[in-house]
This record gives sequence, structure tokens and C-alpha cells, in this order.
Amino acid sequence: MTTAEILKKVRRIEIKTKGLSNHIFAGEYHSTFKGRGMSFSEVREYLPGDDVKFIDWNVTARFSHPYVKVFEEERELIVMLLVDISSSSLFGTQKQLKRDLITELGAVLSFSATTNNDKVGVIFFSDKIEKYIPPKKGKSHILRIIRELVALEPAQTSDTDVRVALEFLNNVLKKRTIAFVLSDFVSRPYDHALQLAARKHDMLGIHVYDKHDKELPSAGLVQVQDSETGEAFWLDTDNKMVRTDYAKGYEERNRYCIQAFRKSGAGLLHVRTDEDYVKILQGYFLSR
Repeated sequence: MTTAEILKKVRRIEIKTKGLSNHIFAGEYHSTFKGRGMSFSEVREYLPGDDVKFIDWNVTARFSHPYVKVFEEERELIVMLLVDISSSSLFGTQKQLKRDLITELGAVLSFSATTNNDKVGVIFFSDKIEKYIPPKKGKSHILRIIRELVALEPAQTSDTDVRVALEFLNNVLKKRTIAFVLSDFVSRPYDHALQLAARKHDMLGIHVYDKHDKELPSAGLVQVQDSETGEAFWLDTDNKMVRTDYAKGYEERNRYCIQAFRKSGAGLLHVRTDEDYVKILQGYFLSR
């Protein structure tokens, strides 16, 4: 992709996703996550009905009268996008590639965050960390994120390893963040790293998939290539057993993903490449 093509695509995505963010997601996004972070503001005298767990025992001992800590909502949030750019994201048979859908989702979430004056950062990953953009504010920063969403490619043909992205998040972000994991989740295991991340951060996985990730069409003998290993081989798609095994592989990965997120207490959405992600995201934000 040439520089001119990249800039044109960035502009197109900016126009589409900024509009969606401003008119649809901004209110729902912030009402979903506000109040998750609280910062200490002051102490005041205890009043009947105050929660005793907020008593400041040091101040209480000093004045021989109960005082409680007062907290205020942290209006400024930190949003982290964990973006899968592995080779398997370059697949799509319907409306768009999984990578294109991930790009739009990342752009919408970035604009939603910046509309609410929050910082946004990105961890791009495959089977390793491909690039890290620390959280910052501002339009120029968001446009940089969108350029990377559009143009960044893994260094070589690469697998997916969600675990490395989660471990990097845990190591690099000390303050509580809102973290969105945008991936097809074809790798395993990552449940332990997810549990650790969910204890510290507000996590939401967005599982992006294509119709033919789930089911193999009957199209005779076709040559296919494993997008992550680069291995090419022939596949008899008319063979019922082949199609059954293919579907089972998807169901196993999907079942693992659902269980991992459920056990960690994190949220999980499923978005297909030909579905309206606007309704899915908005429905999630409103239901929180």
C-alpha cells in the first residue's frame, strides 16, 4: 500500500468512525466506565450512615473523633487497545477482512475515548509485541493510531498469541485501565494471563471472526494456505469429515475463549465480519 493509499484510507476511516463515535458511542461509553477509578480527595468528620470501611484511622486517632476519607471519580480514564495484527486477521470472505473490522473497531473506540478526554494507547501484537504506543490525548495522537491500524504489518508471517499481549499490558500499565482485546483468538492458552489482567484492569474481549472461520464451504478440491504458518496444502472440502473436523476446531477455540473470559470476570463480545458492530457495541455499553 502506497503512502497516498494509506492516507486516503485513514481519512475515510476517520470520517466514518468519528461520526459513529460522536453520535452513538460517546455517552454510552463513558456511562459504562465512569466511576471505575476513584481517587482520594479529602477527609471529613464521620456522619451517621457513612460506610465505616472509609474511616481514616490515623486522622481519627489524632483528633479522637471519627473521620472518613472522601473519594472523587477519576474523570480521566486510560484506554488500551490490544490489537491482533497476526496473519490470521488477513482473512475474510464476506463484507470485509477481519483486519479491516478490527481497524474500524479500534478507531471507533479511540474516538469515543478522546471525546471524553481520556488517554488512548495501543499494543499491536502477533505472536510477539509488534509495536507499543503509550497512552496520550489529542487528535494528532488518534490519527497516528489510525495510521498504524491501517498500515502496520507483522515483521513476518506470524501466529497469534494473545498471552504475550496480556502479559505486556500487565507489565507496562501500573494504573488501572480499560482494555479492549481485538482478536480472532485462535491461540491458546491465555486464560492465566487474562485472569491476572482482569484483576487489575477493566477488560473486554472483542472476538472478530468470519463466517468461514466457523464453517468450511463445499467447494471441491482446493489448495489452501495456513495464514499463520504459510504452509500450503490441498483440502477436499466436499469431504463431510473434513468439514466436520474444521467446524469442531472452531467450536473448541470458541468454547475455550468463552470460558476463559467468564472465569476471569471480563466481558466478551462476538462480532462477525458481515455484522453491524454498531448495534453490538452499543448494546453492550447500554447493558452494563
